[in-house]
Amino acid sequence: RTTRGPERVDVIYRRIDDDYIDPLCFRSDSVLGIPGLMNVYRSGGVAICSAPGAGVADDKAVYTYVPDMIRFYLGQEPILNNVPTWKCGKPDDLKYVLENLGELVVKEVHGSGGYGMLVGPAASKKEVEDFRAKLISNASNYIAQPTLALSTVPIFTEKGLSPRHVDLRPFVLVSPDRIDITPGGLTRVAMTEGSLVVNSSQGGGTKDTWVLEE
Repeated sequence: RTTRGPERVDVIYRRIDDDYIDPLCFRSDSVLGIPGLMNVYRSGGVAICSAPGAGVADDKAVYTYVPDMIRFYLGQEPILNNVPTWKCGKPDDLKYVLENLGELVVKEVHGSGGYGMLVGPAASKKEVEDFRAKLISNASNYIAQPTLALSTVPIFTEKGLSPRHVDLRPFVLVSPDRIDITPGGLTRVAMTEGSLVVNSSQGGGTKDTWVLEE
């Protein structure tokens, strides 16, 4: 509905959890979703970007299987190596993580927004020990990775220019015939000096980003 009356919607970009997307299909107490949306989606009346169920790809433990997926589905060897990742649900991996907790980054497999994670080198002894207890009680809920040295860019602060850690997220469109990289991207920047957490929910910022043609 618009101020000028109803307008047809062809594509919906979904930003809420599956459970809340349609109260007639999932949680009946949801006031966030659209009643009947899933019936329209099933019938082909609308497309949903980040469709229900797509969240399985956001499970951080799935990341560890990507090289095997490439070999199985494409019959090719991966061009880029994965960041070494330990699945804490595996006893040997958990043993290594517990022994090296102060040097690793540990994340919840379903976590997002920079919540529920430990950056070992930046954590206090109490934070490390508190997280150790979480791992022991629910190991399969976590993965661990080495602490990576993120690049830095200058930002303006009250004291002048200062370096802050960043990560770059390009947007790549893949079809059966070609791969296109869009002219823009998302550069997230940690506003706190020394921080490796760039998520906006943790106070991170963004930088204008252009992807240039050759």
